[in-house]
Amino acid sequence: MVLGHVVGRQAEEQALREFIGAVPREPRALILEGDAGIGKTTLWLEALECARRNGIQTLSCRAAGAESVMAYSVLADLLSEIDESSWANLPEPQQHALDGALLRRRLDGDDIDPRAVAAAFVSVIRHLAADRPVLIAIDDLQWVDASSANAVSFAARRLPVGAALLCTVRTEEPGPQLRLPKLDDVHRIRLQPLTLAELRQVLLVRLGTSFPRPTLLRLHQISDGNPLFALELARQMGPALDSSAAGLPHSLDEVVSGRVRRVSAGAEEALLAMASLPDPTTSVVARAARTTPDRLAESLSEAEAHRVVAIDGHRLRFTHPILSHGVYSEASPRRRRDMHRRLAELVDDPELKARHLALSSTTAEPATVAALDMAADIARRRGAPAAAAELLELAIALGADDPARRIRCATDHFDASNPGSARQMLEEVLDGLPQGAARAEALHQLGLVRLYDDSFPEAAEIFASALADADLDPSLRVRTLISSSYALLNAGQLAQGYEHVQRAVAEADELDLAELCSSALGMRAMMDFMAGRGVDHAALERAVSAGVPNRRLPVPFRPQVQVILLRAWTGELHAGREGLAALHHQCTISGEEGELIFVGFHRTLIDIWLGDLPSAAQLADETMERATQLGGDLPLFIALTLRAAVAAHAGRFDEARRDLDDAIAAAQRCGSRRLAEWPATLAGFIGVSCGDYHEALSALEPLLPMVQIFPDASEVITSSFVPEAVEAMVGLGRLDDAEPLIDTLERNGRRLDRAWTLALAARCRAMLQAGRGELAAATATAEVALAEHQRLPMPFEHARTQLLLGQLQRRQRQRDNAVATLQEALRTFEQLGTRAWSERAQAELARCRSGKRPSTSLTPTEKRVADLALSGMTNQDIAAAMFISPKTVEVNLTHVYRKLKIRSRTELHRVLRAEVEIPYE
Repeated sequence: MVLGHVVGRQAEEQALREFIGAVPREPRALILEGDAGIGKTTLWLEALECARRNGIQTLSCRAAGAESVMAYSVLADLLSEIDESSWANLPEPQQHALDGALLRRRLDGDDIDPRAVAAAFVSVIRHLAADRPVLIAIDDLQWVDASSANAVSFAARRLPVGAALLCTVRTEEPGPQLRLPKLDDVHRIRLQPLTLAELRQVLLVRLGTSFPRPTLLRLHQISDGNPLFALELARQMGPALDSSAAGLPHSLDEVVSGRVRRVSAGAEEALLAMASLPDPTTSVVARAARTTPDRLAESLSEAEAHRVVAIDGHRLRFTHPILSHGVYSEASPRRRRDMHRRLAELVDDPELKARHLALSSTTAEPATVAALDMAADIARRRGAPAAAAELLELAIALGADDPARRIRCATDHFDASNPGSARQMLEEVLDGLPQGAARAEALHQLGLVRLYDDSFPEAAEIFASALADADLDPSLRVRTLISSSYALLNAGQLAQGYEHVQRAVAEADELDLAELCSSALGMRAMMDFMAGRGVDHAALERAVSAGVPNRRLPVPFRPQVQVILLRAWTGELHAGREGLAALHHQCTISGEEGELIFVGFHRTLIDIWLGDLPSAAQLADETMERATQLGGDLPLFIALTLRAAVAAHAGRFDEARRDLDDAIAAAQRCGSRRLAEWPATLAGFIGVSCGDYHEALSALEPLLPMVQIFPDASEVITSSFVPEAVEAMVGLGRLDDAEPLIDTLERNGRRLDRAWTLALAARCRAMLQAGRGELAAATATAEVALAEHQRLPMPFEHARTQLLLGQLQRRQRQRDNAVATLQEALRTFEQLGTRAWSERAQAELARCRSGKRPSTSLTPTEKRVADLALSGMTNQDIAAAMFISPKTVEVNLTHVYRKLKIRSRTELHRVLRAEVEIPYE
């Protein structure tokens, strides 16, 4: 692979060769960094040519530094030479979004979602890469328009095999951060200044002149090894340049300005028009310069001859971006304003016209402000909220600084995934805003920003303030009530949240606000379910029929999604799995990256319940990758919790505990009490799985007051901690404490006929009966639990109940039945990959064996008794945990002491903690 020789850049060229050679094999990104004039573009162009020679498709763009740049201009340039068939088969939402963003169709109907535009760009890249490798190349990343930057950053994190990204960026003006699935896939090369010898060679090759060493030293000192600076300085001073020359320019800007002045005689207006346009053409520049195209070409001839500008058909461009910057900065503010005023009359696009009008004004002229507002509306509709925010900021800067415009601008920032700017603007406008509808709107939007920042309690407080001001805007009041109910739910204030959603339903009904009524009904149905009132099918049906599916609505607020979740939570796991997989596909197509965190959480949970740990592990890893890309405590909490759940079920307890510690810290930063329930439940499950019931109850007891606060709530999604707490209590002999929890499960299970609740209640009841020595009754109850399990596709829980039944059968000397039951449980545990529970089943099977064992090895029972004693349990605790008598515990401990040649629990602790291998059969 050959790359054209660039003086002094052998190492960089080698890196580029390796990068281009790897394009067909793996997704990668390479960013060339450095000061203006250091040689980034030269290497970028060489790499582009090398890629083309090697059969790689290139999507390239040189971003413009002009102040008047249209939304999606870079994206349009990247796709300009691609056959339209590349997106002819895109999913309809993506095709609709891409066509609208690139102004290939009329903007009618709903606003385009910028996330769908980004997803469409990724789909086009995948389509191209499936045919042959593709390189996306952007020069001057720092000048990419914000809307295109969002699409490029989105694509950079999802590059398929056979696609790569090559960018240049000025170090003094950093561009968008590009993040790929693996950090190692982003390579950065910072170009360093040339050495004296390398600079001498550049001057010789480009100018054909060899300078005396003193002159060369002077050039190197002033330019600091910057090749463009040195070349321009040498050109400006000519052959007479020597080390004693006075009045030399001391910056690249100075020397560039001097070069432009020498070739601009008679072409000043034309060059300024070029510098003021993102994509200058001969017709527009000629009219702006008040000349004809022929005279324009003549006036630019000297600039073209000296390689200041290039004329390519009807298109004009500066040969280097810094030349454009030099022309524009040299012009006085008055000349720049005059040029923008002329250009505003010449361009047709509303956004460009509005930008030129703004740049030509010093005050908020009504026509200019109206043009900016209209352009912002168009940008918003074509899926460019970042551009809309920029246009409104131009109006505000001119003096059109009213609260309504600032709130719209903040909303655009928020929709463009820039919550920091949105929050700052909203807090500023609220500072002096009196009570009323405008203040309520600002507070509601600020509450949404705080929800995005994962601060549920603070969001709930802000929504409460908004409600106090929302009386004059009934629609806003309903929206705020819905948002508030969600914040309160996640802040652990279910009762107050339910009150707000009830009011939202009533007021939306009264006002005949169908879409808001749909959201409120769905949210109320979810809260009813979580409070133990079952599924309100009528409300859900009405919610789905009343609202038009709205992809701009957050996933938790969509009634169609709520129906899927409630089906899963009531035992229809396969239907829930299919529904969420379809939702995942829809969110992927429409680019709803943040929503995939929520979807991933529930998909992983259902896979664990269904016993598909490999799928759950994959989903958890994907969620962690996505959370890392998105940032924020809530996505991180969800990803850590999922990863811990998979690890805990697989028996990797230390790994799970580490993730749970981090998840709890993230939940505390979010201020969500409900979030903290998940890590606590998993910590309790780990303790039960290890047989460490003290550890289990330490995690679970803080959750138990919830049973009294919400005595009707016993669903799998709200109360999975209860069966774990019961098992730990029985294991510790706290039978009277466990019984009320079992009573609650039984009562709610019968009331709602919920298979999960009934099965787990019966298993817990069987444990309690066994702890009281009622083995026959416990066996019968365990068999009832197994009958309920037949209605529930949760193989892990089924096997846990089988394990209990096998233990009970063994204790009643029903050896054959016990072996059969335990073997079935073992088979399931092994198939699922739940290592710790497989070991427990194996130990129970070993206890069913007959025959003598070597006197020096511990039996399974002895090993289990020793482990529990080591955890700090009393003999009574161990007896309850193992369904044996305290006397049997004493006998087994005596055998352990004799075999290990020790005399006390202190020595037992020393022997086991020293990791001495204990014989075990």
